[in-house]
Amino acid sequence: MIGRSLLAAALLCSSAAATADPKTDFVAEWQAQGLSKAYLEQAFEQASLSQDVLDAIQKPWEAKPWYQYYPLFLTPERLEAGLAFWDEHQDTLARAEETFGVEPEIVVAIIGVETYYGRHLGRHKVLDALYTLGFHYPPRQTFFRKEFGHYLKLAQEQGWDLTDTKGSYAGAMGFGQFIPSSYLAYSVDFDNDGKRDLIGNPTDAIGSVANYFAKHRWQHGQIAIEPVTVAADAPLDKVMWDGKPLKHDGAAMRSHGVAADADAKGPFSLVQLEVADKQWQHYLAHPNFYTITRYNRSPLYAMAVWQFSQQLKEARADD
Repeated sequence: MIGRSLLAAALLCSSAAATADPKTDFVAEWQAQGLSKAYLEQAFEQASLSQDVLDAIQKPWEAKPWYQYYPLFLTPERLEAGLAFWDEHQDTLARAEETFGVEPEIVVAIIGVETYYGRHLGRHKVLDALYTLGFHYPPRQTFFRKEFGHYLKLAQEQGWDLTDTKGSYAGAMGFGQFIPSSYLAYSVDFDNDGKRDLIGNPTDAIGSVANYFAKHRWQHGQIAIEPVTVAADAPLDKVMWDGKPLKHDGAAMRSHGVAADADAKGPFSLVQLEVADKQWQHYLAHPNFYTITRYNRSPLYAMAVWQFSQQLKEARADD
């Protein structure tokens, strides 16, 4: 009798799982967060599956080796555009530094790497991108399903038509490419016009990027990363960055064969990048490097932003 009861219960659960509708669960979840059922159902009616989005997420630029990645961003043309953007918005950038403690070159580098100063804001409908990844891309459906909900909340707050806003294949928007949850949490009305507009207003975008970095513990005046030598056959796997917060002091780095200052408190981790085919360079990552990876978790991205920021700073100092 007990065996039959367990079997019946298992079959019932299996049947329920097979017929469960993730859209129904989603509607219930976001109704509880204040969105109306009619609005949520309208979103699903207007959203479309995008094969372009599915193709794009499986071919990210960050999958390239460093020596193929950095030429995409560290170009004379982008540097010239960055200096022009800095000149045009120097007062706003100075105010952002004073307000948030984030240097202008970092903000200018982020906006330059993300959208080439607004030239490439994205061609995908944000609604379609997040719907596609949230409901048709199992590897990251939990994350993108939440971002889909955040987008609906954001669009309602901003008074957007759900189908009008365009962005990246991952649903990022505006000069700084904020995903919806970041838009809601970190965007600021930096020109005090009553709106947080990161798509058409570079002033708000500058303030919001600086605010994002400040909230993620950017340390003003400190470096992000530096080249470092390592001993042959050193046990580097113990101190290699694993995507988590940095945790080693200088003494620990030295004990693992990394030429770091033994008295430095850190925290540090080791990053290695492929500078040519099968040739690697090692770098000592500082807390500011980790902060950049809160914007994009790829170490390649963080290195490109840091190097570009230093190019901008040096070029402007030479003017």
